[in-house]
Amino acid sequence: MITLRDFKEEDKTALLNILNEPQVIKYLSSKIPTPYTLEDAHWWVFTGSKIGIVKAIEFKGELIGCIGAEKGLFEYQRSAELGYWIAKDYWGQGFATRAIKQFIPFVFETTDIVRLFASVFSGNTASERVLSKCGFQLEVIQQKAIFKEGEFFNSHMFSLLKA
Repeated sequence: MITLRDFKEEDKTALLNILNEPQVIKYLSSKIPTPYTLEDAHWWVFTGSKIGIVKAIEFKGELIGCIGAEKGLFEYQRSAELGYWIAKDYWGQGFATRAIKQFIPFVFETTDIVRLFASVFSGNTASERVLSKCGFQLEVIQQKAIFKEGEFFNSHMFSLLKA
């Protein structure tokens, strides 16, 4: 059983460990600083995680991931971009799927958002499978839409509409 909760000060050490793991951050936004420092973790816990809809993913009292939705602006205000990550030690055990399935009704029932979407880097087939299991549909593949660390990636855009 997982819990979605707010971030707390005790999460800073876990954030440092998880977000300095190259395999975890490979397909994450470059908004996440590298290397990830204690100051970055402090900012995230007390400021960054308060922006938008953001939850820590907890398992057996331990921070194992993060999930959030960033609401669009202006005419995109009823859509939100879904993002998530899971600590490497917990990959392949269904934690991302469980977190998303718990997060979807929370977002749709507590906000005016009617569309969740996620941009997945080409090569991140695990994330594509997770989104598909959660009811998201592939809308489009945008060629060379992502440029990170000197490399182009296609963006596989998935979406889910509120019923």
